[in-house]
Amino acid sequence: MSQSELEDDVVTKKQSQVKKPKLFKVIFHNDDFTTMEFVVHVLEVVFYKSAAEAAQIMLRVHKHGLSVVGIYTREVAETKVETTMQWARQEGHPLMVTMEPE
Repeated sequence: MSQSELEDDVVTKKQSQVKKPKLFKVIFHNDDFTTMEFVVHVLEVVFYKSAAEAAQIMLRVHKHGLSVVGIYTREVAETKVETTMQWARQEGHPLMVTMEPE
């Protein structure tokens, strides 16, 4: 096979760039009415935190007024915020949960 025949068989592959999805911080805000136990429970159930990690985050929210509880893609962050807010309202808690770009 000649060099020109080999060159004809070469296929150039165009590289496509895949962008990483934008990430969002989910933030819990302190209030004087939502129980610490409820916050810990939500962190364990919705955010899959261990009991120790959930307690640590809850204390950070309590002491500093707010805390980032996780960083997720937009869809996951929106779902976690919505789930938490619905659950809090259902239980009569005014817990505020927000999200913002990282």
